[in-house]
Amino acid sequence: MPRAGLTPGRVVEEAAVLADEAGLDRLTLALLAQRLGVALPSLYKHVKGLDDVRQQLGALATAELAAQLADAAAGRAGLDALLAVAVAYRSYARRHPGRYAAAQRAPDPEDPVHVAAGERAVGTIFAALRGYGLDGDDAVDATRGLRSALHGFVSLEQAGGFGLPQDVDRSFDSLVRSFDVALRAWPRDRTVETVGPRG
Repeated sequence: MPRAGLTPGRVVEEAAVLADEAGLDRLTLALLAQRLGVALPSLYKHVKGLDDVRQQLGALATAELAAQLADAAAGRAGLDALLAVAVAYRSYARRHPGRYAAAQRAPDPEDPVHVAAGERAVGTIFAALRGYGLDGDDAVDATRGLRSALHGFVSLEQAGGFGLPQDVDRSFDSLVRSFDVALRAWPRDRTVETVGPRG
């Protein structure tokens, strides 16, 4: 018998807490069952397996991150919006390292909740980029670039990769401001030649 009050949503919520505490890579169904006080087979009444838990956790984390980005960007434009979004992104990654890792998973097209959360997150970035005159493919390119820069920074920070004594917050602020400069000079619609490997 499943534990009273145990639901798929409750399982995923507890998985989110565990992922933040132990790390997404250490999240197992056995650990989750122990945390919930149920036998491992009981979890299968609520989730299909570990990959299903990770998928649902990704959807939850993406929705949380999207909401924080949208709140941060509301009523802002240009550098002001860029800084607010970047700070919210970094803040979420710091507070919820396991969920943040789960949010890096691309939405499953079969999961409308995850897809909608992903669209909201990207839509917030697109809205901020419109202040730089970027839309269409240019906005996609810029969004990928911004995400790569922010993800690289927060991942290195989480891993303890910044050993120099200088202020890390200052470095983050400089990164975002330099991206503002890059966005103002972003190359617009163009044809890109793909160069294959040289023999």
